[in-house]
Amino acid sequence: MGSYIPSTAAERQAMLEAIGCRSMDDLFVQVPPEMKVDRLDLPAGKSELEVRRVLEGMAGKNRVFSSVFRGAGAYRHYIPAIVKSVTSKEEFITAYTPYQAEISQGVLQSIFEYQTMICELTGMDVSNASVYDGASAAAEAVAMCREKKRNAVLVSAAAHPMVLQTIGTYCFGSGMEVRTVPMKNGFTDIEALEGLLDDTVACVYLQQPNYFGRIESAEAAVRAAHAAGAKCIMGVNPIAMAVLRTPGECGADIAVGEGQSLGLPLSFGGPYLGFMACTKVLTRKLPGRIVGQTADHDGRRAYVLTLQAREQHIRREKASSNVCSNQALCAMTASVYLAAMGPDGLRRAAESCMAHARYAAERICSVPGFDMVYPGPYFHEFVTTCPVKPEKLTAGLEARGILGGLPIEQGILWCATEMNTKDEIDALEAAIREVC
Repeated sequence: MGSYIPSTAAERQAMLEAIGCRSMDDLFVQVPPEMKVDRLDLPAGKSELEVRRVLEGMAGKNRVFSSVFRGAGAYRHYIPAIVKSVTSKEEFITAYTPYQAEISQGVLQSIFEYQTMICELTGMDVSNASVYDGASAAAEAVAMCREKKRNAVLVSAAAHPMVLQTIGTYCFGSGMEVRTVPMKNGFTDIEALEGLLDDTVACVYLQQPNYFGRIESAEAAVRAAHAAGAKCIMGVNPIAMAVLRTPGECGADIAVGEGQSLGLPLSFGGPYLGFMACTKVLTRKLPGRIVGQTADHDGRRAYVLTLQAREQHIRREKASSNVCSNQALCAMTASVYLAAMGPDGLRRAAESCMAHARYAAERICSVPGFDMVYPGPYFHEFVTTCPVKPEKLTAGLEARGILGGLPIEQGILWCATEMNTKDEIDALEAAIREVC
């Protein structure tokens, strides 16, 4: 690795001596010896054709299901053809962090359009760019709320477990205390939340819809948080925002979420996109890139990176954020998807998700032993009981070409989107009956 860096051996030695090291071994002294290797055991070089055959063989081991009934944070949605057509253009694929903002007008405009759409989607005042995924966005939002005398965060037990783990990891590093608000009947227990709020709580994190697909009483949680002087962060599903009350309408201070649903394929886990938006009051605490629109010397419309004094590459010693890169291509993908769908198209997709989920729940629960664990309103995910071991059921479905729901403690978490046809759902019911 050292010889790959475009510097001479003498230059590297000078840099080592400047930091008090005599050799590369001194620099990496904290790395356990068993983790070090003298050289990588790489095979001999291959031609382009040979490399292609090797990669195709590796890709052939992946199993891609044509029928998917699993969500839990990553969802299969229809992506209009124009999304890939636009974002695969070379000038967009190669775009990266716009540190030289004045010569990056195209990138800045794309980020500005993305931020505008996220604000419209969430009902918030300001949006940023550059967050890696929804879990990171939630953790960054918690860091935004920290104050000298308020160093605790209340997180709902009904939120996504991996998001809660990420918040916990960030808070461990910053010294914030994480307290869990218990769940009641698949919802965040608002009475318990009110009892846990005190003058040490900086913020409350709530997911809408929650991990189990249930539609929370977000307004009640926001009121409780504000009454105690704390802020409220809502983690939201962007597709659901087309039919549910937005975080802005609920009175939340910060809205975050996973943007994968906005035109990004599942892709075995990434790259994805975290979105963040907040009220105007919190603008200076919002991490990442913020692009503003202005006019240049000749009065022409222009775009700039604004409020950079709050960023970690300007004031590193005072930074509270770890955001340092740029998810411009993923953000542009979300922008093109939202532009292609439009408000009506997004609403139709959300309504289709809800309709298909309700039909799927009806057919699954027609099988003996399957019942709704949490009756009541939900978006496009729901939990059912399972009369056999959940892992046995999902394995049986996989053998029939169907990726079933996710086994969880309460049963199985199912998901349906606009991609699941009536025939697919009927086939799922038949397969469940066969397996059980």
